[in-house]
Amino acid sequence: MGGSAPGQSPYQRLSQRMLDISGDRGVLKDVIREGAGELVTPDASVLVKYSGYLEHMDKPFDSNCFRKTPRLMKLGEDITLWGMELGLLSMRRGELARFLFKPTYAYGTLGCPPLIPPNTTVLFEIELLDFLDSAESDKFCALSAEQQDQFPLQKVLKVAATEREFGNYLFRQNRFYDAKVRYKRALLLLHRRSAPPEEQHLVEAAKLLVLLNLSFTYLKLERPTTALRYGEQALVIDQKNAKALFRCGQACLLMTEYQKARDFLVQAQKAQPFNHDINNELKKLASCYKDYTDKEKEMCHRMFAPCDDDSAVGEN
Repeated sequence: MGGSAPGQSPYQRLSQRMLDISGDRGVLKDVIREGAGELVTPDASVLVKYSGYLEHMDKPFDSNCFRKTPRLMKLGEDITLWGMELGLLSMRRGELARFLFKPTYAYGTLGCPPLIPPNTTVLFEIELLDFLDSAESDKFCALSAEQQDQFPLQKVLKVAATEREFGNYLFRQNRFYDAKVRYKRALLLLHRRSAPPEEQHLVEAAKLLVLLNLSFTYLKLERPTTALRYGEQALVIDQKNAKALFRCGQACLLMTEYQKARDFLVQAQKAQPFNHDINNELKKLASCYKDYTDKEKEMCHRMFAPCDDDSAVGEN
C-alpha cells in the first residue's frame, strides 16, 4: 500500500499499518507494548483494562480504567464483543495493544443506541494485566481422586496454585464467599494427594498458604470460629508462623476470648516485633479488655449494691 489517500478518515489511515488477526481485516491490531509468556488460552479468565472509542471522539464511550481492581472476566461468557475475544487470544501478559473492530466484530448493523450508531467501526485500547487458565483446573477438579493420582505431583500443585490465585482475585474484589469456594477447592486437592516423603514438604507449603487465606477470608465473613480453626491448622504445619498466630489472635478477639487472643498476639509479636498490624491489634485488645472489665465492675457494683426498694422483690 502506498501513502494515505486524501479524504481518508483517521481510522482508515490507522488501519493501513495494523496487523490483520481475523483473516478478513475485521479485527486489526497494533501492539503498543509487548507482553511476555504464553498467549491467552481459549477458556481463560482475563484481567484487563480497556477503553473503547468512536472515531472523532476523544473520550471513551466505554472503559473500566476507573475501577481500582478490574473484574475477572471469562472468555466465552463475560465478554460480549467477538472482536475483543479474538483480540485477547492474540495477547500475552503485560501487553498493551490497540484494536480496530469492524461492525461484524463489534456492535453489528444495528449499533447500540444511543451511544453506538449503526455499522460503526470502533477502536479499543486493551491492556492484559493477567490471565488464569481455568479450563485445565476445572477439568482436573472434575476427576476422581484415583484419576488425579495418575498425574505427577507438579500438576496437582499447579492446579491448586491456580485455584488459590482465583481466590486471591475474588478476595481483592471483596467477593469473600466466592473466594472461599476456590480456596477450599485448592485445599481439597492438596488433602487428597498423597506424596512420597521427600516431596511432602511441597504439599505442606502449598497447604499453609491456602489455610492462611481461608483464615483471613472467614474473618472477613465475620465467622471467627472457623477462621480460628483454619489458623490453628496452619500452626500445625508451621507453629511459629506470624501470620497464622496473628489470624488466630484476631479471631479470638472477635470471639471476646481475650486471654487466648493475647497469647496468640504476643507470640506473633515475638516473631515480628515491628509489624504494625500485630502491634495495633494488641492495642485494640487492651482497649477492648478495658471496656470489658469496666462493664464487669459496673455489673458487679449493681448486683451487690444495697437494695433500698422493697418492691424490687415483686410478686409473680
